[in-house]
Amino acid sequence: MKLNDTIVALATPSGAGAIAIIRVSGPRAISIITPLFKAKSGKPLDTQPTHSLHLGNIVDENRIIDEVLVSVFRAPKSYTGEETIEISCHGSPYIQQEIIQLMIRKGCRSAEAGEFTLRAFLNGKMDLSQAEAVADLISSENQASHQMAMQQMRGGFSNEIQRLRQELLDFASLIELELDFAEEDVEFANRDEFKTLIQRIQNVLKRLIDSFATGNVLKNGIPVAIVGEPNVGKSTLLNSLLNEERAIVSEIAGTTRDTIEDELSIGGVGFRFIDTAGIRETKDVVESIGIKKTFEKISQAQVVVYLVDSYQLIADNKRLNQFKTEVAKIKNRFPQKPLIIIANKKDQLSAEEQKKIKVSLSEIEGSYLQMLSAKSGEGVEELKGKLLEFVNTGELRNNNTIVTNSRHYNALLGALEEINKVQEGLNIGLSGDLMAIDIRQALHHFGEITGEITNDDLLGNIFANFCIGK
Repeated sequence: MKLNDTIVALATPSGAGAIAIIRVSGPRAISIITPLFKAKSGKPLDTQPTHSLHLGNIVDENRIIDEVLVSVFRAPKSYTGEETIEISCHGSPYIQQEIIQLMIRKGCRSAEAGEFTLRAFLNGKMDLSQAEAVADLISSENQASHQMAMQQMRGGFSNEIQRLRQELLDFASLIELELDFAEEDVEFANRDEFKTLIQRIQNVLKRLIDSFATGNVLKNGIPVAIVGEPNVGKSTLLNSLLNEERAIVSEIAGTTRDTIEDELSIGGVGFRFIDTAGIRETKDVVESIGIKKTFEKISQAQVVVYLVDSYQLIADNKRLNQFKTEVAKIKNRFPQKPLIIIANKKDQLSAEEQKKIKVSLSEIEGSYLQMLSAKSGEGVEELKGKLLEFVNTGELRNNNTIVTNSRHYNALLGALEEINKVQEGLNIGLSGDLMAIDIRQALHHFGEITGEITNDDLLGNIFANFCIGK
């Protein structure tokens, strides 16, 4: 795409609405719109200062298209760093297209996806990790993903990377300088101080790499699999959690034959609940496929909620032992997954029977037990609170940097690998010229994150995922 022309796009969602915003950016933004805008004040637009608002009409020859509010942002004090105009018009799709087509006829080009933010990056208004955070902010659906995107967009992550890169670059410069005086055998870079720096860089990189596991689930939602035998209330529990009739509830066993998924925000963190087909022996081919999918979803889940009909356990002691065996199989197959055992239909039991169930199921090690009634909703809020405990939100609450982007994660892994090589070189007294190679590689990986080292293919892949108008 050309990056020195003037582009136009709708910056708000397409369709009818009260207001729509059309964004224009580029060297001719103000000069193109000036003759098309008749201000109520009578003042030409090209004489107005930056960050000013003007009421008037957009006209095509003598035809008034709409009464609008025009915002003027002069370079470099704009989102893109270029001359920028934002037109707030009425939200009729007809008006939106009339104004956009008028701009195109007068010399603008339709913007590509993410082109405004790409120009902001190329003009030094933000680095690449901040630009990527813009897309994350737009797509954030809960408090946690919003907070992480805001922290990254404000430069928290890139500032940390920049500090490490600068300190490493300073030492690299001294080592490179030593190469110019190789025959005189002098050291400009203090090796003890360098070892301390390398150790600190390793610690920071490891912390950031470890945070990706948390960041990834917080960004995409924590998957929770609801499993158990048919007709124990899994779909009823899903409906109760979501507070809507999302899944079909029936007295007929095996009603859910495929997985049903929906999302819910608990304490600002997104959870993706998966209602699975009941686990049992069956000759029904379709139901068997559903059960197979159930085990696939368990393997993908972060937390497993195992539901059992508490009334059945009381009525049949043999069923209680059978249930313990089933839970043991799940735990043996997925030993690392948190397991919550839910004794459902609490409302059908007496206080004495509830106590008996708690004693019997408390023998199952490595799991959390709770009794509730999915039908009445009793105990559902307590379950939500327990699910939140399984999420490591400490780093988020402390406003620490959390890595959520797989591209950043891979670059950090590459940087750590090269830093580890530098440490090995220091330990064995490797010559400066050989260590300099690994240091340059580490600096390269740091630069990949912030965009100091990039290429057209990388930028194309990143900004292709943006919406048009941003």
